[in-house]
Order: sequence, then structure tokens, then C-alpha cells
Amino acid sequence: MNLDPRWLRSAVANALDEDLGTAPGRDVTTQATVPTDATGTAHLVARADGVVAGLEVVPEVLDQVSARLALPAAHVRTHAADGDRVTRGAVLADVEGPVRVLLVAERTLLNLVSRASGVATHTRRWADALAGTGATVLDTRKTTPGLRPLEKYAVRCGGGANKRYGLYDVAMIKDNHVVAAGSVAQAVAAVRAEFPDVPVQVEADTLDQAMEALDAGARFLLLDNMTTTQLAEVVRAVRARAAETGPVELEATGNLTLERAAEVAATGVDYLSVGGLTHSSPILDVALDLAPTTIPS
Repeated sequence: MNLDPRWLRSAVANALDEDLGTAPGRDVTTQATVPTDATGTAHLVARADGVVAGLEVVPEVLDQVSARLALPAAHVRTHAADGDRVTRGAVLADVEGPVRVLLVAERTLLNLVSRASGVATHTRRWADALAGTGATVLDTRKTTPGLRPLEKYAVRCGGGANKRYGLYDVAMIKDNHVVAAGSVAQAVAAVRAEFPDVPVQVEADTLDQAMEALDAGARFLLLDNMTTTQLAEVVRAVRARAAETGPVELEATGNLTLERAAEVAATGVDYLSVGGLTHSSPILDVALDLAPTTIPS
């Protein structure tokens, strides 16, 4: 699934407002030093090995900058696709058009592409670590405010999967909800009564809590901050009740590292959720290099 075009337009507009001021805004350096009729070519280049994501951001940024400056549109020719592994020095795209447009758009498009590609690169490391195990790495809601759709899209580009998008699409019952409701069973019943259309997930810290959640009707359990031994014990106990409960999805979360990934997956969990995919991924260094340009006299 690609980025929602409406979100993309809005996100880019907001980012340009940050850089240029309220629309149409201005770039005092570029507009003072570059003639309006100067045209040129720039190359979007990876400066490190990684996985690329967010390339559809590039034409959107350029189109909006062209409109703000009342200049002709720039043209983009891509040489890579989102999800591709790339090496340092790889040209991801060529951009041709007014030099003012290229320079004004540069930082905004690089911020977004670098961020998305960093998330995709980090996610790919987890997906590679889990290859052949049957487990999938999931993201969380620990995203950069305003960039959740981009970051969750980047997770998919890196071989991971999205968990819930927000507080509205999946009910996730944690310890504070249990305290507020009185018990796991009461919390599950309350959610199903109020919002019967949403999936219900329950967090468990111990085997007893996992069994209580199953008894309450939960069919998706978050196994939080458990050791590998504890995870294996819970998985065995849950699977032993499969004839009674039907399929139950199990997710390991908390205290996960790449070094533990395959070991945790071997316990039989279906998912590993990793907040670090979005909250701690370094960017992938990407540059926009302007080729020598003939400036009309």
C-alpha cells in the first residue's frame, strides 16, 4: 500500500511552511543568487548502503515548490524503487528543472526521503534476522508526530508489518486499563460492548495473566518483557489450548534486540514488535547533488 496522496500533500505543505514560511514563502539565499530562468539537473544519491523508501515524496515536493515559485515543473526520473537495497554512491533519481526549484526543494525532500529510508534500512535488519523463522517484525505507535504514515510505510518497505495505526483501530488492553476496569475480563467485555467492530489485544507479563486473557476471550496476546524461557512457556501453554480457543496470535514485545531476534522467534511467537524501528532509526544519508549548470546571462 502506497502513501495516501492526501496525507502526502498535506505533510509536504507543512514541511515547506516550516522551511519557507507561510505559503508561498521565500528562500532568501536562492532567490537572491539564482536567476529565475536558470535550469539544471540534480542527482539524488545514496551516501551509504541501505534500503530506500519514500521516493514518491520527491515529485510531490518539487511540484509544490514549482507552484509556490510560479516556475515550470521539474521532471523526475527514478532509478530505484522503494524497498530496493542500494549501495553507497547509487543514483536514486535524476531531477531536471529550474535551479531555484531544485534548491528550494532540496532540504525538504531530503529530510523526508532520508528519514523514510533510515526506517526501512533498520527494519530490513530485523526482517533479515527473522528470515525463515515464521515470525514477523511489527512497528508500534512510537512514531515521529506528523510522520506516522511515512514511517509505517517505510517499515513495510523494509520487510516489516504495521501493527495498529492509532488508538482508534485496535483495542490494546494494558495494565492501567485492567486497573481502571477491575479485571482483564471486565476490560475485554467493556471494549466489546462499546466497540464491537475492533480487534482486541491484551498485554500479559506472566503466564497467569496470559491464561486469564485467554479465559476472557482475547485472541491476540502481547507478551511483555519476558525472558526467552518465559516466552516459550507461554507459547506452549497457549498452543495447548488451541482446540478450545481456536487460533491465538502471540507477540513478543519489550527488551528485544537484533541479537535476540532469532532466539525469540524460535519460541513460536508470531510477531516481535519493535518501537525502535521508528523512534530510534538513524537516517540513511541521501544527498541532492547539482550538476554543473549554465546560468543564462
